Amino acid sequence: MLVARALTKEYQSGTRTLTVLDAVSFDIPQGTFVSIVGPSGSGKTTLLGLLAGLDTPTSGSVILDGADLATLDEDRRAKLRGEKVGFVFQSFQLIPTLTALENVSVPLELRGERESHSAERARDVLGRVGLGDRVGHFPAQLSGGEQQRVAIARAFANQPRILFADEPTGNLDAATGLRIVDLLESLNAESGSTIVLVTHDLGLAGRAQRMIRLADGRVVP
Repeated sequence: MLVARALTKEYQSGTRTLTVLDAVSFDIPQGTFVSIVGPSGSGKTTLLGLLAGLDTPTSGSVILDGADLATLDEDRRAKLRGEKVGFVFQSFQLIPTLTALENVSVPLELRGERESHSAERARDVLGRVGLGDRVGHFPAQLSGGEQQRVAIARAFANQPRILFADEPTGNLDAATGLRIVDLLESLNAESGSTIVLVTHDLGLAGRAQRMIRLADGRVVP
């Protein structure tokens, strides 16, 4: 499903070259739940952005479901993301002026689906994450855990082949965070979507089928 080969990301800081990722390589099979862990500054979020095609590497390659991201321009990468990728951010990234139902419907409508079908699909997936009675609520009317569940519902609404989650429990209390990981596990089992979870919490990371550890921009044992 996902192949990373010698991924390197460098930035120029004055006359210095800052290497954030250094020749990172691994394979992730379809349907696997994988966690990426490491201390702050180890390159986790940078790696996730490269894997999802949100950024481009200095060198190396990413093959996402058979597509070499390096061969795609930004429009084609965006199309690929819309068709095959879901993304859950730590900060939820909900649109405050839209209801839960409307927030989940957005990626479906951007993909060109009819409004009636988008609303039906959004209502169904919100029900699956336990928010069937909150579809008309705005983000400010929802708790942090409920907002994150809306974000997860939005990410799963287009039935992605792969879902990337960047510290999805970072702004939540421990109990709510565990429920979010329970939800990711159940959606992974039900849909067969590949899940790549970035977290600093080794307890949560241990719930995944496989753990990839980063330190100083490199994969370590």
